[in-house]
Amino acid sequence: MAVDVRRVVEIWNPVGKCSGTGYLVADDIVLTALHNVLGCGALEVRTLGSDSKWLAAEVLWPLTEPPDLEREPQADGALVRITDPGWVRPAGVEPVRWGRIDGGPVVADEGRLACVAVGFPRSEVRDGIRDTKEIRGHIERLTGLKSSGLITAYVDQVAVPGVWAGASGAALFARGRLIGVVTTDRRRDYDGDQLTAVSVVALAARPGFVAALGELVPEDVTVAEREGPPRTTTVYGVEVPPGVNNLPELPSPIFVGRAEVIAELERALSAESQTITQTVHGLGGVGKTTLALHYAHDHAGAYRLVWWIRSDTPELIEAGFAALTVRLRGEKSSDLTTTQAAEWAVGWLQTHPGWLLVFDNAEKPGDVHAWTGQLRASGRHLITSRYKRGWVCEPISLHVLDQDASLALLSGLVGGGEEDEARALAEELGHLPLALEQAGAFIAQREVSIAAYRAMLEQSPARAAAAAPGGFDPARTVARIWHITLDVLEEQDPRAVEILRIAAWYAPTGIPRSLFEPLAEDPVDLAQLLGLLADYSMITLDRAGVGIHRLVQMVARTPVADDPHRDQARVLAARERATELMLDDLPEDPRRNVAGWPTWRALLPHVEAILDAFEPDEDTAEIDLILTLAGQFLQDQGQLSQAIDCFVRSLAAAARLFGEDDLSTMTSRSNLASGYQASGDVVRAILLFERTLEDRVRVLGEDHPDTLISRNNLAGAYRESGDVVRAVPLYERTLEDRVRVLGEDHPSTLISRNNLAGAYRESGDVVRAVPLYERTLEDRA
Repeated sequence: MAVDVRRVVEIWNPVGKCSGTGYLVADDIVLTALHNVLGCGALEVRTLGSDSKWLAAEVLWPLTEPPDLEREPQADGALVRITDPGWVRPAGVEPVRWGRIDGGPVVADEGRLACVAVGFPRSEVRDGIRDTKEIRGHIERLTGLKSSGLITAYVDQVAVPGVWAGASGAALFARGRLIGVVTTDRRRDYDGDQLTAVSVVALAARPGFVAALGELVPEDVTVAEREGPPRTTTVYGVEVPPGVNNLPELPSPIFVGRAEVIAELERALSAESQTITQTVHGLGGVGKTTLALHYAHDHAGAYRLVWWIRSDTPELIEAGFAALTVRLRGEKSSDLTTTQAAEWAVGWLQTHPGWLLVFDNAEKPGDVHAWTGQLRASGRHLITSRYKRGWVCEPISLHVLDQDASLALLSGLVGGGEEDEARALAEELGHLPLALEQAGAFIAQREVSIAAYRAMLEQSPARAAAAAPGGFDPARTVARIWHITLDVLEEQDPRAVEILRIAAWYAPTGIPRSLFEPLAEDPVDLAQLLGLLADYSMITLDRAGVGIHRLVQMVARTPVADDPHRDQARVLAARERATELMLDDLPEDPRRNVAGWPTWRALLPHVEAILDAFEPDEDTAEIDLILTLAGQFLQDQGQLSQAIDCFVRSLAAAARLFGEDDLSTMTSRSNLASGYQASGDVVRAILLFERTLEDRVRVLGEDHPDTLISRNNLAGAYRESGDVVRAVPLYERTLEDRVRVLGEDHPSTLISRNNLAGAYRESGDVVRAVPLYERTLEDRA
């Protein structure tokens, strides 16, 4: 579909006493330039024809205070709704096809992209009938699209020569797709041959645009036009209704003391703002996540999609994008690796603008920037982090609550009264929201007075090594509450305390409940245990699993001699139990067991947390096995650097625990060699394969299956390095031994015969290769 003149409308702004052009993009919605409708809510529009009448209309988007167009020219776009009861949509018009250009190559070797716009001059009359004026031009391949989202088009031809105006707001088309809205046109004081337009992708990235329009799926106009009917689906042709999200539930209905910060955040991410990425930073437990959740929940309707991404590690971020693919594609995503699924999600977000991504608790700016850089022009990003520096924007600082807000929070949790005691308690807890929520939950659940609770704190003081930023130690504060709360939990059910100590060794969010099933009698019993911990705000529960605050984790993992909940024996026992539960839950054979991949993805952050909890010289046999399994999964997922790290550590652990000649040590060495080979480091792989073969021959003998595997692996490494001369004798020896030991029809024998044929072929000896291939094919059939 090209530009349809029946959709072109003239817009009259009664406040500004000016007219401009618009284009009907939906049944009753007109796209125009924002400056055409500034200052007015109600306006008038009319279409072509001598008998056309002015019809009532109103501004649909944006409805907030308009931006400064001098500073943000890329915001010069608006949507107008025709409200007149006499309005009749033109019959037979096709749906608008939206387009995007990315500044890359156009078609083949063309250096420019043809474009066309139709304007509605104020005074253009031909043969007594009001008429439009067509302007044809082109967009330069390399310079047409600016980083801000503005398009520069060069004028090649105007249908009726002469000075003209009124095309501001006209739809700009290229290859039948609507790619932008014209914001400057030819006026008496403008003799240039350029027009400026705001790209629809830049507008769609602003909150509320897609929600107001209903649907917008830009197609790439930098590829050749296909013959036949319009293309309706692409590799990213998955649509979602506005408002789709994966937001966790709000941790507490009580939200106080953050009105100014919320307002600042709204300004930073609003439609009038140039900012598309905003970071909120502050101490752990200060309420960054809660703030982001409230903003996201309150504004979910303004975005096409709101997606929450746990961002503690790069792997969690990648998993968050992969989860978006699962939500959008369902079962069609089951055959994708984590990396492939994440890449698909990025492509979908790039072609479906108008969303909000929340990166919660980002540890390093670079981890997030690797993703936001690819998505800068398509939506909004909200980041929470404990770190202040290194972000692309000036972070919003989130401080502890002031006294009035702290009192309001405590009052909401425990009721009124005891104002002096509440004020004193808030001071003792450093006005930290997490600490206040935990204290309030304890007081409410146990029905004790605030004074009694303060007495408990005084009787169980924690030791602090140093003060944290801001003059207080949040770990000390949480530790005091943690100790008192666990006294009560121990009385009610000691298993709940055990779960908390074990959970402290996993990643802080998304802990699968299945890990704790062996600690309970049945699912109902487990739900009650977890609910008990949640009642005291020691954990959070959502569909993703169990969450535990990092400060609580830190306290739980730190041995304290005079704390019965945290003596060294209990702390280390909890670490060992967390390791055992993790090992029991990991799917076996991660290389071939594809059905276990989703479980691996869910458990991988917690595997990493367990591994971080041990120093390498502390690694146990269980840790060695976890390292082996994790390395195999990561290698098959293409995460080779992480896989090699696991294999290196596994080899060191096996050698220390079992000795150099143990079968486990030899397997670890072979795994590491395989990892190096997969990463392209064949030199180091060959050295390890040679050592493994030598050891297995010496310990197991020439005919042991593991020895035959090592000989085959070494031959493969020689072959991959280009040394076919050394590979062929090993393949020949392996085939001969497998025939003798395993038989002619064993699968390993068939693999050896096929490998030898391949080596012959690569060495140029096709005469010997062909019979082996024929024999292998015959046997396999």
